[in-house]
Amino acid sequence: MVRRYEHPDDFDDLWDLKSAFERELGASTGGDEKEASYEAKLDRTYRERYREWVAECVEKDEGCIHVAAVDAEDQSATDDDDGQTASADALAGYAFVLPEELSMIWDAAVLNEIYVREPYRGTGVADDLLDAAVETAERQDLPLDRLVLDVDPSNERAQAFYRGHGFEPWGEMVARSL
Repeated sequence: MVRRYEHPDDFDDLWDLKSAFERELGASTGGDEKEASYEAKLDRTYRERYREWVAECVEKDEGCIHVAAVDAEDQSATDDDDGQTASADALAGYAFVLPEELSMIWDAAVLNEIYVREPYRGTGVADDLLDAAVETAERQDLPLDRLVLDVDPSNERAQAFYRGHGFEPWGEMVARSL
């Protein structure tokens, strides 16, 4: 079941998902150095900054984050990607659309993050989260009527998922170290 994120009640579970998202991103999109840097940033300071960021975003748009709650029948001892057993209260995933006020970054709605725990991938949870993200974006008053996101070109599963939901290539990001 997908529902709106409730701050601060859902924050600990959201942080668990965010941490797993960052670890997977670091491990799958670069070498050991990138993986280590992503792991290192997940400290208490980053956690508190993320908590504040989430609170600010939810204050601006209470529907900008959706979470997928684990159904009672799916709460059997399911191991997540870290080998931990998901608790009965754990969330299966989340989708985070930046508040409308930040749409000027891309002149469009921005799907900042979407993540689903490994055991729930391929079960429709990501589809439901993306549907909620699209509904959030459709409510926004945007310079360009589109929803954008950044996805690793080598992540074939994600690429196929987004293509299946009507996403098409739209530019390309480049970056440099600071």
